[in-house]
Amino acid sequence: MDFRPSESQQLLATTARDFLRKQCPPERLDELAGDARHARELWRAMAELGWTGLLIPEELGGSDGSLLDVILLVEEMGRVCLPGPFVDSAIVATSLLARAGSAAQRRHVLPAMARGDRVCALALLEAGGELAPGSMALRLDAGRLTGRKLFVRDADRADDFLVVARSDGGLSLVLVERVRAGIEVAPMPSMADERIFAVTFSRVDVGADDIVGQPGGGEDALAPALRLGALARSAEMVGCAQRILELTVEHAKSRVQSGRPIGAFQAIQHACADLLRGVESARPLVHHAAWKAQQDGAECAADVAMAKSYAGEACLAVARKAHQIFGAISYCDEHPLHHFHKRIVAARLAFGDPAHHQEIVARSLGLAE
Repeated sequence: MDFRPSESQQLLATTARDFLRKQCPPERLDELAGDARHARELWRAMAELGWTGLLIPEELGGSDGSLLDVILLVEEMGRVCLPGPFVDSAIVATSLLARAGSAAQRRHVLPAMARGDRVCALALLEAGGELAPGSMALRLDAGRLTGRKLFVRDADRADDFLVVARSDGGLSLVLVERVRAGIEVAPMPSMADERIFAVTFSRVDVGADDIVGQPGGGEDALAPALRLGALARSAEMVGCAQRILELTVEHAKSRVQSGRPIGAFQAIQHACADLLRGVESARPLVHHAAWKAQQDGAECAADVAMAKSYAGEACLAVARKAHQIFGAISYCDEHPLHHFHKRIVAARLAFGDPAHHQEIVARSLGLAE
């Protein structure tokens, strides 16, 4: 079985690396995360390259790309800590709407998302911060949404929200425009450079055309999309860890102590080898899970869970070990390492933390109920 990227995928990754290195250098991270105009310009430039439509069918204006295309692209985004809603909008939302959306929703929303004219935010989590269906309390009653969602990424720049709501029939997925009356967006503090918000829905009117999939069937429709989100954030962590490895090796070669580079000391060599092992063991798990999801999406849950759980632990260990090699300089705002460290911590928790995914693996092995 050959998981090596094809020539077209290698070209995609090379093009992405060159583009992102120019458009998103470390000194611009705060600007891109905080300035809406620059963020929108970058988003449109990415759309012109076809990235925002990779998972959208060609007949709806997309590129009809593969999941491994997307994973390789997100890994390159992780190398620069790219801020923005790519994973939530261009991967999770587009795949969900392409698979479960009505014909009208697909025609109305997906072409605009492929062009970069429309961004969709995921309104999933609530006070408990859990993905479990029992933790969803926002209500859809008599055609109105009432409740509050937390940790909604890039909600201030979104055109639509995909909302998980509870009704008498179970969980439903609702697609609502941000401009509807009764929606309020408030920023939440974040340790990473991610923009997260609390979104309050106060008796927001919802019609039958706004329901994605079948009423009450939200859990089944959402599960495959959440797996893609977990897989994408795993690839992002691998990209972050890869860049940390490169920065650390460069530092070990140039930092002189006792008259010679610190990379000449065996303890530093062993530490750098640990970084390499962490990156190179996480990446194949992510690529294998992407292949498995592409081949048989219904049977990939355990593979995705293994990739997400392992990448979360391995990449976090890479970041921590790198701080030890760099010393105090890596904790300064002027040094990029802390950006990668914080992004790994945030991605590790997104779409289920390691404990959540370890439980999925345990259930697949019959070790848990």
